[in-house]
Amino acid sequence: MAAHKTSAVSDEPIDVLFALQPKFNLMDFAGPLQVFTSAQHDSKDEASKAFEVTIAGAEPKVISEQGVIIGSQLSFKEAHDRLEEFDILVIVGGNSKEILDKEQEPLGLINNWAELQKKDPARERTLLSVCTGALFLARENILSGLSATTHPDYMTQFENVCSDAATRNLTERTDVIEDARYVVNNLRFDLGEEDENPYIRRKSDGGRRPSNARKGSMSFKGSNLRRESIARRAAMRLGGLRVITAGGVSAGIDAALYLVSALVDDDCAAEVARLLQWTWNKGVVVDGLDV
Repeated sequence: MAAHKTSAVSDEPIDVLFALQPKFNLMDFAGPLQVFTSAQHDSKDEASKAFEVTIAGAEPKVISEQGVIIGSQLSFKEAHDRLEEFDILVIVGGNSKEILDKEQEPLGLINNWAELQKKDPARERTLLSVCTGALFLARENILSGLSATTHPDYMTQFENVCSDAATRNLTERTDVIEDARYVVNNLRFDLGEEDENPYIRRKSDGGRRPSNARKGSMSFKGSNLRRESIARRAAMRLGGLRVITAGGVSAGIDAALYLVSALVDDDCAAEVARLLQWTWNKGVVVDGLDV
């Protein structure tokens, strides 16, 4: 059993769990994977990797919709048993109709991840979906009262799934945002002035502004931010879980870069983008809705 952590700590890897359903989208997986495995606390020290990645799947070998086979390290059952060891759960798109129709994994994993955070709000956890993976979050009512996005071609279906979940559970509707690379629901710290938050964006003004969205973890490098109130966090819906939905396919890279910036630092994210020869397209960080 991993040691109990309250946040991602600067001198140890942040544990990431990828959930791969059969016929998952390869790019949804490979993009964020490359970002996380490229991130280092010290770019000159290969031993200073910032993230540790584990892959869970229904079978030891999971085939993508592109025909590429990826080996899983954990079964979904083992992933359920070991959920508390992880800091980030990544849900990728692909095969969404079958998963929703048959109520298959990773739906149960998503729900248990949210329940785990509510039971243990002292731990900082993130739920990241890529592309149509947002449909799975919507079905499990994770996105009630939040802002979210998905692949543009699935926007109408996404809105319907969100609406059905809200009606079924008598909860708030989801604010569906189009034309966003990713949407972050993250209100746990006040980050100060606009100039300190170069990647904060709002849909309404298309620019930057002071925000209650949180830049980093409790252990953000160089941070003098006050540790948040656990009581306040426990009172939040989802126990203060950070929820990020990325748009179509390549947008998962942008969302993963956001997490690198938030959990490590901006310089690390910039270095990963340079290595990937990738122009980081910023998304929307919500500053007006509770998490």
